[in-house]
Amino acid sequence: MTLDTTKHAAQTPDTAQPWAELGLKQDEYERIRAILGRRPTGAELAMYSVMWSEHCSYKSSKVHLRQFGEKAPETDALLVGIGENAGVVDVGQGYAVTFKVESHNHPSYVEPYQGAATGVGGIVRDILAMGARPVAVMDPLRFGAADHPDTKRVLPGVVAGIGGYGNCLGLPNIGGEVVFDACYQGNPLVNALCVGVMKHEDIHLAKASGTGNKVILYGARTGGDGIGGVSVLASETFDDSKPTKRPAVQVGDPFQEKLLIECTLEIFKEDLVEGIQDLGGAGLSCATSELASAGSGGMRVELDTVPLRDSSLSPEEILMSESQERMCAIVTPEKADRFLEICEKWDVIATVIGEVTDGERLEIFWHGEQIVDVPPRTVAHEGPVYERPYARPDWQDTLQADDAGKLPRPATGDELREQVLRVISAPNQASKSWVTDQYDRFVQGNTVLAQPEDSGMVRVDEETGLGVAVATDGNGRFAKLDPYAGAQLALAESYRNVAASGAKPLAISNCLNFGSPEDPAVMWQFAEATRGLADGCQTLGTPVTGGNVSLYNQTGETAIHPTPVVAVLGVIDDVARRTPMAFAEEGQLLYLLGDTAEELGGSAWSQVIHDHLGGLPPKVDLERERLLAEILISASRDGMVDAAHDLSDGGLIQAVTESCLRGGKGARIVVPDGTDPFVLLFSESAGRAVVSVPRSEEIRFNDMCGARGLPATRIGVVDGETIDVQGQFSIPLAELREPYEATIPGLLA
Repeated sequence: MTLDTTKHAAQTPDTAQPWAELGLKQDEYERIRAILGRRPTGAELAMYSVMWSEHCSYKSSKVHLRQFGEKAPETDALLVGIGENAGVVDVGQGYAVTFKVESHNHPSYVEPYQGAATGVGGIVRDILAMGARPVAVMDPLRFGAADHPDTKRVLPGVVAGIGGYGNCLGLPNIGGEVVFDACYQGNPLVNALCVGVMKHEDIHLAKASGTGNKVILYGARTGGDGIGGVSVLASETFDDSKPTKRPAVQVGDPFQEKLLIECTLEIFKEDLVEGIQDLGGAGLSCATSELASAGSGGMRVELDTVPLRDSSLSPEEILMSESQERMCAIVTPEKADRFLEICEKWDVIATVIGEVTDGERLEIFWHGEQIVDVPPRTVAHEGPVYERPYARPDWQDTLQADDAGKLPRPATGDELREQVLRVISAPNQASKSWVTDQYDRFVQGNTVLAQPEDSGMVRVDEETGLGVAVATDGNGRFAKLDPYAGAQLALAESYRNVAASGAKPLAISNCLNFGSPEDPAVMWQFAEATRGLADGCQTLGTPVTGGNVSLYNQTGETAIHPTPVVAVLGVIDDVARRTPMAFAEEGQLLYLLGDTAEELGGSAWSQVIHDHLGGLPPKVDLERERLLAEILISASRDGMVDAAHDLSDGGLIQAVTESCLRGGKGARIVVPDGTDPFVLLFSESAGRAVVSVPRSEEIRFNDMCGARGLPATRIGVVDGETIDVQGQFSIPLAELREPYEATIPGLLA
């Protein structure tokens, strides 16, 4: 068989090529031919196909994502923004923190364990590539109906993969979410977040500059697992009639990754690299083209020098393979020997596979024959940009008109009590300890808050107590009712969760999970959610540092609910002053902060009691969110509150139940005059939190809230071993705890 070299391609313009099978459209294939002035070689076609995939190129979302830059708030905290492997934020004292959230959705449905495990591995390498030591991970998860048989296949595998990989790396898993909804049946969402810490001077970027500098591939050998991988798998709707869209899922080796982390950190410490890139989606195609594109010259690569696990792999397969635990570094010739020495010390395979040239082309050779000759920017950064048509769906008005306020409500205290028990023991509200107990949350000894707290928090500096808090949130039901408001509610809840722990929110990362961009209704949802998020970040002063778009999350014609997941990172000067969620001291006073309105659209109550989704989501008031956050942070810093918990899914009764069970103390709740007990307990109005205030701090706390104009209503006291809503019902904590903790294990038994 003749090797498909660039010369051969120029001489055989009419050779049929499998561009459609590789996921390219005809006009995209014609554009590649126009760029090159000839037909592409098989290797070039492979590179363009994975790099121009939806997952890698953002071709359907770019036009909307620009708002994150155009509307970015001014802040001195942002050190590295959108466009690099991950964003970097200044947290003070010379420290910088990098964080990012990404998706591994489709691979985790095909092979739950490896799909989820390699999702963790990939996001950890993104953080490592910035120059940081990874210090914590989080996982926002969405599964199908809790009682569906396939959920029993997917959920345990995903959780085992996350725990198995993260635990072996020695990284604490400090937060995330587990949400069940039938819309995710056949298309679970497995999003992964990692946080890393470094000094300002340790930041590294992905670029290849300096003629003659060496291109070194190091880490695991390249195998046949994940050929096409996430780059193809995440770029088209699941359809059982197209098995070609289900390529092999990557296989992870956390012990190899651990060696890679320590090896890379030592390389950074000795200042041996000019540029670095991890190998994730699109593998070598991505690493070589992005490094060359971001640099000042070209690149020449000898592909046959790449260490392989399978000697039968073709050049195309090597370029498309998404084998895990691999990195690519640009190293000056005088430092190359030391680089290789450190790799050998850590038992990490390292190979010089090429060098930076003074040209403008990415050239790849196979046994001396040129098989790739492309302008690297056309591969990495100048792919197709689609302005997909979008339109508000016809059914949106009908959905919003189907108001949850018309649903039958409990008429007596006994009925209210029964519905409280049903809501707090429903899969979405019940304890997730079956999941989180499989994760090591405290390894490394710097975790100070972890699930089920409002946000995860880790100490950055032992001497001063400097720390960072991170929360992830996203409510697909709210976003289905109103994508613009739904995205802002996700931002607001995550922002509020960080503030509730005492940390000041600084920046966000996001993972935007939606259906097919070829559906104008889905594209409208995406456009509205992106606009809402950009506007919200501008108002709150929290820039978007980066993230991920995951499209084609649907099976056949059925799309998931639009699910923008928002991660907010905050800083706290001293983790010793953090605020936990547990009510732990009897006699402390309970205050409800914020205003409660009759807002039940998309609520847990409407879902659990009536299986209903309709109406409008809670109203968003971002200025109120900012004020609430300032109060929570000040109260934490000045010792005015001993516990705080945000109000979101399930409303006040859910928050009080969680704080009581966490602290092992009951509460007496007084319904304010003129207030409907049902609305007080189940409304999901935003911009609210419940706090426990020591009696000695009550006057000072009230004065602060009053001076700043935040409504603060005394609603009860921490007391006994029962939640007693006076005049309505009482439930012993033991009676609450049993169904709350038994639901998830019972479903998976």
